[in-house]
Amino acid sequence: MPHKHAHLLSHALMRKPWKAAGTLIGTLILWAGASLPAHALPSYERQTGQECATCHVGAFGPQLTPYGMKFKLEGYTASNGQPNVPLSAMALASWTHTEKDQDIGNNKGALQEVSAFLAGKLSDHVGSFVQATYSGIDHKTALDNVDVRYALPTRIAGKDAVLGISLNNNPSVQDPLNTLPAWRFPFTSSEYAPGSASPLLAGTLAQQALGVTAYGYWDNAVYAELGGYKSLSKDFLDKVNVGADAGKIDGTAPYWRLGYIKDLGGSAYSAGLFGMNAKLLPDRVAGPSDGYDDIGIDASYQYRAGKNAYSLAASYLHESQERNATFAAGGANTLKGKLNRYDLIASYYYDQTYGLSANLFSTRGDADATLYGSANGKPDTDGLTLQADWTPFGKEDSWGGSWANLRLGLQYTLYSKFMGASHNYDGAGRNAKDNNTVFAFIWTAF
Repeated sequence: MPHKHAHLLSHALMRKPWKAAGTLIGTLILWAGASLPAHALPSYERQTGQECATCHVGAFGPQLTPYGMKFKLEGYTASNGQPNVPLSAMALASWTHTEKDQDIGNNKGALQEVSAFLAGKLSDHVGSFVQATYSGIDHKTALDNVDVRYALPTRIAGKDAVLGISLNNNPSVQDPLNTLPAWRFPFTSSEYAPGSASPLLAGTLAQQALGVTAYGYWDNAVYAELGGYKSLSKDFLDKVNVGADAGKIDGTAPYWRLGYIKDLGGSAYSAGLFGMNAKLLPDRVAGPSDGYDDIGIDASYQYRAGKNAYSLAASYLHESQERNATFAAGGANTLKGKLNRYDLIASYYYDQTYGLSANLFSTRGDADATLYGSANGKPDTDGLTLQADWTPFGKEDSWGGSWANLRLGLQYTLYSKFMGASHNYDGAGRNAKDNNTVFAFIWTAF
């Protein structure tokens, strides 16, 4: 849950790229929704003829193996040559318990989400990951993540390469690694749990902006991406049931990514840099804007030995804020500030079935009592998320083959500090540990 500071190729496409792209997304969503009842299948597995464990650590996802990363970079177009309808669906049911009651209580069960996907090869060079989601908490169906790609395998300087373009609506959702915010562990979490401060690139613009990015992947190692994002219109967001609380991007927000990804067979590693710069109009009207400059560094390592799979990932995201609009409106005490997010993630899977994962996370930032609303004005939050899960299917000899998959999980998040303090962080007696959360889930794909 983002904190309030973050809310503060035709002739027609070349003339009005953002409007045309929005129309394209809307068309794809409508097609997926209309077609789903007759063809609700896990489309990527069926398209490639590969088991889920080939692309995903733990045989479920979304954590990608090197094969899965390459499949994504090549535009979701790899195929076994057999006819395939690129439609799939998933459902997630959950139960949440917080250590101390919130306003909504502390024991909540829900059909958290049901999603339909247009996911797979649309032509030789075009593929998609388009998601529409019904929320059992909000009781509405909305446009979710979108990544539509054109990818062209080629050779540059005598080496294999892929050149591509991604049309997407969530900065970092197009990234092939699981270190950036859109696909970072935990891959699912409770929507009833309390949220804390986070940088802009950690989800504030998700589904509310449209980006076009160009990327290249050279010699199965070097990855580079550059593009920009603009806010989708309030009218369009209303039609697809997405809120506009992030405000409006003033102009275009540039996004960039550099990475080195190396597959060594039994192991793989990566290291990279990423960043985004945006000016937001909190009320979507002309005037002063809030500036956010985000820059991050990330790294990952995977090791596979027989039935054992280990992974380690780390990321650091630094944000500089210039709050001209929020400060002028009385929403902040200071004009400038900084916010930093640290994550260290480890996981272990046995036989692509039994998994243990942990995420040690920390947020640090400059104090501003009005902006963050905590007793001491700080956004500082420290915690640990632990998860155990069981994925009985997704292997070559699994029940259901390419028709079904299932993950059962139990997750526990504990806090040593929340929004600036360990004790009485809100000035009303609530402690950090009162937000400790147990989250149990049943996650199916079919």
